[in-house]
This record gives sequence, C-alpha cells and structure tokens, in this order.
Amino acid sequence: MLHQRRPSDAGRVAVSLPILYSFRRCPYAMRARMSIVRESFEVELREVVLRDRPDHMMEISPKGTVPVLLLADGTVIEESLEIMQHVLGWNLSEEEAHWVERNDEEFKFHLDRYKYPNRYDDVDEMEQRTLASAYLNDLDARLGEGPAFAAQLNDALFPFVRQFANHDRDWFDAQSWANVHAWLAQHLESEEFKRCMKKEKQWFE
Repeated sequence: MLHQRRPSDAGRVAVSLPILYSFRRCPYAMRARMSIVRESFEVELREVVLRDRPDHMMEISPKGTVPVLLLADGTVIEESLEIMQHVLGWNLSEEEAHWVERNDEEFKFHLDRYKYPNRYDDVDEMEQRTLASAYLNDLDARLGEGPAFAAQLNDALFPFVRQFANHDRDWFDAQSWANVHAWLAQHLESEEFKRCMKKEKQWFE
C-alpha cells in the first residue's frame, strides 16, 4: 500500500509533469530512477545537493531526504520503494518483501556503519562489514538457486550492494560471492543503469 500525503497549499504548485527530486549517488534515489527509466515514466528530474536543499522540496517533504516524487495532482510520495510501487504498479510478493526488508533494515544498517563509522558511537567498521556480509552470503546463495529475481526487485537491491562494494572494491572482489559479483556486474553494465546515472546539473529554484 502506498502511504501518500498532499502538500500544504504553500507547497503546492501546478505541474504538467511529475517532479522527482533526486541525488545521483543516493541508492534510494537510484532505485526510484531505475523504475522511472525502466517504465519510461516521464518526470521533471531535479538534481539536488543535500547541503543546499531547495525550499520547494522542503515545503512538500519536510523530512528533507530524497527521492521525493510530486505528482501532477499534488500527491507527494516520499519513500523510494513506494515510488517504485507507484511507477511500476508493483505489488510485492512474499519473497520480494522479505528481501527488500532485509536490504532496507538489516543490510543498510550495517552498510552505513561500515562506510561511515565516524558518524556513530562505539562502532567497529570491520565488525559491521562482517555483519553486512551475512546478508550477502544469503543473497549469493539465493541468486544461485533460481528462479531469477524480477527486474523490479533487482533494482530495489543492487544500488545498495553497489555502495557496499565500492567502499573497498578489492576486498569485495576477493570474496567468494560469484553469484553476487555476476549479478551486480550485469546491472551496473545495463543500459538502464547508464541512463539512470546520467549526470545532471544541480537544479536551482
């Protein structure tokens, strides 16, 4: 189910196309953009810098995170997975919900503490890497079993694995995750991802 809300009158603007506020390197924004690219869903893309958030974005979504999708009727969707559901008409299966929950809760928790240990108290980044790796061990096993994940589930997961891999690529590549390595490479080399990651200039009001 989508949890949507409407902006206040102060934040409402007439739009002919949905507006997507995004930040290119954010994995949550990547998953939203992947669904938009895959579905050829037309939006006005507004690339933001998070230290300089546009006033309009803050008016319609005071939590100040990306992605944020403003629909033409004024509806605001503030969560990346919900944007994917809206754009794709995606109703998650039980297995899809399982993997998204593990990714967004378990894996992302340890990923943040592995990549940004200085932001947290009493965090050992190597311990966090080990804990995050438990998810990747299970993902590798699942990818080797088949059937293949649907495209939308891949798009919901791989931006976060990409972020983990890029933190120490030599270490990541040395791990015995042959299925994860092949799966990630396939998506990073896809035309959809190249379109998703096209560089855009910062949007100004």
